[in-house]
Amino acid sequence: MQMNEPLSNYNLPDGEGHYGPYGGVFVAETLMHALEDLRKNYHTLRQDKAFMEEFSSELKNYVGRPSPIYYAKRLSEEIGGAQIWLKREDLNHTGAHKINNTMGQALLARHMGKTRIIAETGAGQHGVASATVAARYGMDCVVYMGSEDIKRQATNVYRMKLLGAKVVPVESGSRTLKDALNEAMRDWVTNVSDTFYIIGTVAGPHPYPMMVRDFNSVVGEEIKKQMPEQIGRHPDAIVACVGGGSNAMGVFYPYIENQDVELIGVEAGGSGIETGKHAATLCAGRPGVLHGNRTYLIQDSNGQIVETHSISAGLDYPGVGPEHSWLKDNGRAEYVSVTDQEALDAFHKLTRVEGIIPALETAHAIAHAIKIAPSHQKNKVILVNLSGRGDKDMDTVAKVSGIKL
Repeated sequence: MQMNEPLSNYNLPDGEGHYGPYGGVFVAETLMHALEDLRKNYHTLRQDKAFMEEFSSELKNYVGRPSPIYYAKRLSEEIGGAQIWLKREDLNHTGAHKINNTMGQALLARHMGKTRIIAETGAGQHGVASATVAARYGMDCVVYMGSEDIKRQATNVYRMKLLGAKVVPVESGSRTLKDALNEAMRDWVTNVSDTFYIIGTVAGPHPYPMMVRDFNSVVGEEIKKQMPEQIGRHPDAIVACVGGGSNAMGVFYPYIENQDVELIGVEAGGSGIETGKHAATLCAGRPGVLHGNRTYLIQDSNGQIVETHSISAGLDYPGVGPEHSWLKDNGRAEYVSVTDQEALDAFHKLTRVEGIIPALETAHAIAHAIKIAPSHQKNKVILVNLSGRGDKDMDTVAKVSGIKL
């Protein structure tokens, strides 16, 4: 497939986990057997009617799906231009889209006879979702989290502990999501016989990018039914924040072949890309290998990973899912960046105008929707995937605002 060729009959990844030149498996030999076992089990179960029915049942009765579509009428009128609609993933059990994926992986782990779950987390939502499904199925759970993220996500750390998980602080490197993922990988190598690693995003070695995408694509599939029911057609654009990229792939994937719908991923611009203090991997990075897959990375001229920055812990990652890298190169999706300040402004705007407090990650997507809406007519529809709620970010926002809680 050549760059900018229409993506018809999209069926990536290939059998070896490649999305064009991205993806694949770059791991220690000790993990190759575990990944092959995982791939075979997932390949079988994704076609197993009983397994998929159980997954759907859990999403409905435990998670609370489908999540609603909401027209942000007051926000749209205040901003002017296009209508802004929200897919309310913040209303899921645990407060974010992460539970969709962790539920699927936990069911897979149980089928494979694993008794212990490990996970990495940045903003804490994936850690909470992993601890939740572990409690649901009576599994041990260990969550690795950078000590810097532990400080800024204290509420979620307590939630994980309440759910019975052990939270392990990671002190290496930048003490954020990248380093937590490194430690989780090391744990998995050591305890692969009884341990299932629930990766929280569409990155990592094959089959994780595909598996996480598939489990979270329930979001996009719901939108494909809901939008025609509510407005008689599909949205003109879908906007989602991108760190590792699971929430964005969950809404993008079902729409990849629909060329009439623009797909826009919003990365963390931090203090501004020109400052070097950001996490805008697709906007400012280049291809390399990290955490078991080839993808775009933020790296220096010697190929060393550069420390990232974002006010949102969930976007503070120097890589991105390989499928996003391919969609960027192909031109099917556009990737932009939003600064910390723009995200904070959008956070406050949505909160005060619509009574909805978004996660700081989601606020990046809201900010871009606010930015582009005025340039469109009122009959145009921009759908934002509101990937999580902002309860977890109260301390961060209060601190930036000079308020002591």
